[in-house]
Formats: sequence, structure tokens, C-alpha cells
Amino acid sequence: MIDYILRHEAYVRDVLAGHSEKETLAELLAYHDKQISWVQQERLAHLITMMFVCLFFLLAFGWTLIHFTAPYILLTALLLILSAAYILHYYRLENSVQRWYSLSAQIREKLLQSK
Repeated sequence: MIDYILRHEAYVRDVLAGHSEKETLAELLAYHDKQISWVQQERLAHLITMMFVCLFFLLAFGWTLIHFTAPYILLTALLLILSAAYILHYYRLENSVQRWYSLSAQIREKLLQSK
């Protein structure tokens, strides 16, 4: 997912650097806004998943404090690792979407300048 985001971002920056025709910029803006919409849906799905994984981690951690046995410690450790991975992925996804909003504003600005 992150590779896709970086490729799309590089494509948009290349088009912005090279083309200033109104039609090209309008098509780029429509395409980019469609991609933003798709990534926003992906972001929502990852947010919900991350929240549940973190909730399960907290429940397992509380249970492990009460019943301190090896299987519960292992479960808690696995959920901690999974939670950390989801938080990192969601952080990168959220920052990418914020960069894409900035790119969208740059496309709109360049589109207005080309009129």
C-alpha cells in the first residue's frame, strides 16, 4: 500500500512539474481526487482494525496481569507487536493522505494559474 502511495505521489509530482495544459491538469485533479477517496476508505478500514487490535491487546494485557501464565504472556506479546505494526502503518497512511491533500491544492492552484 505504501509503495502504491509513493508511486502515485511521484506520478503526480512529475505531471505537475512538466505539464501546465488546462486539460491535463483537470484530468490529473479528477484522477488524484479519486485516488484520495479510495485511500480514505482504506484508511477508515485500517483505523477500525487498529482500534480492535489495540482493544484486544489491552484486554489480553489485563487478563495476563490477573492470570500470569506463559500462554497469556505470549498472546499479549503477539498482540503488542501487531498493535505496534498497525499503529505504524496507520501513521504512515495518515501522513500520506495529508501530503495528498497538499498535492491536490497544488494542482488546483496550478489549474487556476493556467486559465
